[in-house]
Amino acid sequence: MATKIEPAFFDRTQAIDDDGNYTTAEIPYFVFEADDEDAAIAFAYENVPESYNDIPLESIEIDERISSNVFKVTAQYKAGFDETNSSSDDDSDPVYSFDTGGGTQHLTQSLSTVAKYPSTAPDYSGAIGYDGEDVKGVDVTMPVMNFSETHYLKPGKVTTKYKKTIGELTGSVNNGTFKGYSEGEVLFLGASGSRRGDSSSNLWEVTYKFAVSANRKNIKVGDLTVTEKKGWDYLWVRYADDVKDKKTLVKKPIAAYVEKVYERKDFGNLGIGK
Repeated sequence: MATKIEPAFFDRTQAIDDDGNYTTAEIPYFVFEADDEDAAIAFAYENVPESYNDIPLESIEIDERISSNVFKVTAQYKAGFDETNSSSDDDSDPVYSFDTGGGTQHLTQSLSTVAKYPSTAPDYSGAIGYDGEDVKGVDVTMPVMNFSETHYLKPGKVTTKYKKTIGELTGSVNNGTFKGYSEGEVLFLGASGSRRGDSSSNLWEVTYKFAVSANRKNIKVGDLTVTEKKGWDYLWVRYADDVKDKKTLVKKPIAAYVEKVYERKDFGNLGIGK
């Protein structure tokens, strides 16, 4: 059954000042079919009124767990609370940053052999560091852009379930367009969050970190052509012995493989837009 919320018609309190203006109110609700306390509070935040008699919502508290999936919660309203703290998921503008420091990748195959000395030296078809037995390769800096976004979230959004979602998405790649990048180009590196104090008016500051590697097409590997490689897929090359000039044994690329090494997942579940 779907989660739902119903008002309780007892234990309701409210107060007014000398001018007859409402100053505080505590309105109880029952949340049904919630998995745990975090889920109950999060659902209540999304479904109770943002104001009561013109008093803005200040916080929601769990009063009692009635059964395994039924909870009694209380919505607390207080005059003077900044209503913008409950009007959206992000309560102030996000902060964005990026750098293009790049990343390191081990390559066994060059883009092309520029020169060889002497001119009679064997042609290894771009294989790097062949020592007579193995193709050793080399570590090179690859074009990788890192970026981060810092969002300021209501306490009701940063639940245990949401933290688990962040953990499950860490180390995965976007399965659709995300922040202007195509499927397979964005790797989620995880998020860090902090919050000062436990007042419901204090926002969570959560920073989400990503790395971008561009998708590529028509990659030349010796005499082979790799039609397509998603940004975070891994390309490796198999070599075999070949004889040049009927006398020199060299290594030649005979096959190229594109491997998916990161799961594709929906980054929309981060709740920071696509």
